[in-house]
Amino acid sequence: MKKYLVLLFGAMVLTGCMTRPPEQQPPAQIEPVQPSQPEVVTPPPGQPVPTPPKIQTLNWEGSVGPLVAQMRQASGVAPGSILLVDSVKNNTNGALPVAKATAAIYDALGNGKAFTLVPREQVAVAKQTLGLSAEDSLGSRTKAIGLARYVSAQYVLYSDVSGDVKTPQLDMQLMLVQTGEIVWSGNAAVQQ
Repeated sequence: MKKYLVLLFGAMVLTGCMTRPPEQQPPAQIEPVQPSQPEVVTPPPGQPVPTPPKIQTLNWEGSVGPLVAQMRQASGVAPGSILLVDSVKNNTNGALPVAKATAAIYDALGNGKAFTLVPREQVAVAKQTLGLSAEDSLGSRTKAIGLARYVSAQYVLYSDVSGDVKTPQLDMQLMLVQTGEIVWSGNAAVQQ
């Protein structure tokens, strides 16, 4: 009989838990927050505003022009030869806009009849086909000659900027693609 009473008591306890209604909690009150006005900080009177650093501008056209004129006078270059202009490499201790230097070389060479230039678009497609980046900063003379062979150029112009970024030096080399021989080289300080 004790067993029945224990079972009956357990059943009543369990059924009593289920019949108890859940407790209702009131919804949380949300109060709107007023946006605060930003504080305007004005510098104390009498203190000068520091001047921004001067941006270095380089005269690529003025730097490239004399070198291209010298290169046109190189002996042994047949007029109308096909020339690949490789993008200028930056070997300085800082950042320089070498894409502008490459554009200045194209512009300077486009004014004469000494060379027939491989179009920039064709060079870009050839670089992509060979797996080279359009702005390949790790370029070498070997890569430049390989690229020139791919586009059937007779000469390649390899250029790099070296030295201190504040006073860079432009070096240019005209190479015969077939042999890799340097037929002309020149250098000059980049004008500012």
